[in-house]
Amino acid sequence: MKIVSTIARFLLGLVFVVFGLNGFLNFIPAPPPPTGIAGQFAGALFLSHYLLVIMFIQLLGGILLIANRFVPMGLTLLGPVIVNIFFFHALMDPSGLPRAAFVIILWLVVAYSVRSAFAGILQQRVDDLAVPKTQFTRAAAR
Repeated sequence: MKIVSTIARFLLGLVFVVFGLNGFLNFIPAPPPPTGIAGQFAGALFLSHYLLVIMFIQLLGGILLIANRFVPMGLTLLGPVIVNIFFFHALMDPSGLPRAAFVIILWLVVAYSVRSAFAGILQQRVDDLAVPKTQFTRAAAR
């Protein structure tokens, strides 16, 4: 499983480094823009320069994965981007859905390999140990 997760981590990082850099350097020829609502959505992202922020987040997350440093942080940065990619293709441009599914599978494999890092946010209840017990908090608890 370690080899599989290492390969998945490297591939996922490579995908996002390449496409993140492409957002700044344009070394991959752009396909014709999508039509309909998908084109309007992509156009709004481009014209508002919001796409540059997304490309920077992709680049940063991909670098963290390839460098094998702060992998949970890289996954956390890339998670919302992947969700948006999936829903863009699921709702507006179904032709890219297989690629989105491939990226989701890679993300899940890598996330599973570092699942212990996410144990804290997956707790159903947390004790309030961080709050110091003072006279006021004891009175409020009564």
